[in-house]
Amino acid sequence: MIRTNNQARDADELKPDLTPLLDIIFIVMVFLLLTASVKIQSLDVDLPQTSTEVLEETQADPITINLLAKAPYWALQGEESEDWESFETDLITQVKANPNKPIVIGADKGASVEQMLKLLALLQQHQIKATQLLMEEEK
Repeated sequence: MIRTNNQARDADELKPDLTPLLDIIFIVMVFLLLTASVKIQSLDVDLPQTSTEVLEETQADPITINLLAKAPYWALQGEESEDWESFETDLITQVKANPNKPIVIGADKGASVEQMLKLLALLQQHQIKATQLLMEEEK
């Protein structure tokens, strides 16, 4: 009489098959790796090294740039620009006509950070370094 080893076969059947689980884990990993590649765009801003007293008086008759909370977002010398291109050409014209005048940026509290970064990128692109930011004094 031939006997079979039923105990060995029963022990193998009780072990879970992990192959489908591993397949799912690898599919999820590939999906996450393919969707997680996000390009972060940044603008390097070099801040000057100063003493603890940062606030100072501005010179008379500077070139003033205003960042507004609503469209149109930019104003030069208090006059609102129709769009970014006209603002850009007006600013470059003003800077070339008066290279010794300081540039002062004043922003509304509700102004967009995106508009400020766009302005700073323009100033950096044209190598305009004489810039001051207007701030309200804390009471």
